[in-house]
Amino acid sequence: MIDFGTAFIGFIIMLALMLTGISIAASLFLTAALGALLYLGVPTLMSFGNTMWGALNDFILTCIPLFILLGEILVRAGVTDRMYRSLAGWLSRLPGGLLHTNIVSCSIFAAISGSSVATAATIGTVALPALKERKYDEKLVLGSVAAGGTLGILIPPSINMIVYGAITNTSIGKLFIAGIVPGLLLAAMFMLAIILFSVIRPSVAGTKEDLAPLSERLRDLCGLIPPGLVFFVVMGGIYMGWATPTEAAAIGVVMSLLVAAWYRKLSFAMLHESFLAATRTTAMVLLIILGAFFLNYVVGMLGVPQAVSNYVATLGTTPIETIWILVVLYIILGCFLETLSMMIATVPVIVPLVVSLGFDPVWFGIFLVIMMELSLITPPVGMNLYVVQGIRGRGSIADVIRGSLPFVLIMLLLVALIIYFPGIALWLPSKL
Repeated sequence: MIDFGTAFIGFIIMLALMLTGISIAASLFLTAALGALLYLGVPTLMSFGNTMWGALNDFILTCIPLFILLGEILVRAGVTDRMYRSLAGWLSRLPGGLLHTNIVSCSIFAAISGSSVATAATIGTVALPALKERKYDEKLVLGSVAAGGTLGILIPPSINMIVYGAITNTSIGKLFIAGIVPGLLLAAMFMLAIILFSVIRPSVAGTKEDLAPLSERLRDLCGLIPPGLVFFVVMGGIYMGWATPTEAAAIGVVMSLLVAAWYRKLSFAMLHESFLAATRTTAMVLLIILGAFFLNYVVGMLGVPQAVSNYVATLGTTPIETIWILVVLYIILGCFLETLSMMIATVPVIVPLVVSLGFDPVWFGIFLVIMMELSLITPPVGMNLYVVQGIRGRGSIADVIRGSLPFVLIMLLLVALIIYFPGIALWLPSKL
């Protein structure tokens, strides 16, 4: 067993490798290989093949490419445009107008995509031109899209939750269920903040929209039926117990193909683009998972979790104080690391510590996902900031950062709420 100081040096080496531009998967593997060679010998390194087979020979991991493919097909089927138009007619009269459409559209698309970056990119492409034309405050528009996009990894299905569940052997079904209430609560908090901004400074909401006739708004609601059906079938199948996450994802892909055919978007060219994009993303995610499993194996052999737990015990902090220390740690890491790399780099060490302090691993999974959401809109490496700025195509990214800051504070408020009221995340799983 190594001591805390040695483990900390290994962690710094891993972060340094990532910050130099080496891929996340390679950084994880190199760190694990270095630890194995220095402390465990060549035989441990030679067992990498067995570790690789054991890690990837897991039925649950099959749902990752399926959920990614599901989102890719629906984006190319034009579901987003119809969904945004459907919501705009009903939400435009609220204080803040179409800014609420950004948040609700992100929430709905999050329920079928599983990716925050994909959510921000897809909704941003539709929303930014529409709100610019109506003279909404640009910073708040950019911030609402960037922050709303983060809901993609909290509202199920979530690729990050699947990865967390696979690494920590936590029920993915329970993680999905646990993410619903915090996800909806965060969306409601975003909308409440927009209402307050609009009441205090009405100019941020741009020109008032004329209310469309009721018949037209009811007709536009048809655009919500396809994503609603996909979500109901996929999540309902998991919650009611008649489908595993993998089986539900496969059914979702079939339904997305039917939606694309209904909208007359199904073609060989569209399928080629969808499969190619899904393959690229899946290969990246699975390589990272592979590196993480090997690192997890070496970390466990070296006794790093026990060393960290012993060190924390010497600090004399309470469990809640320890969680707040982790909040600060993840805020700092989130300024420099991408979400998946931040999660996978810390989970092997942090989760055993948190569980030993009496926290539920499902609760910690939701806590961790919210902290990863936060990292998506904190500079200098907030992915959603760059995605939204890329769609905007002009000006400075500082506008996106300033527009996102109020939403960062709201997410920190949600973190505090789930720390002191863990039932927000655990109530629904306990009922099901």
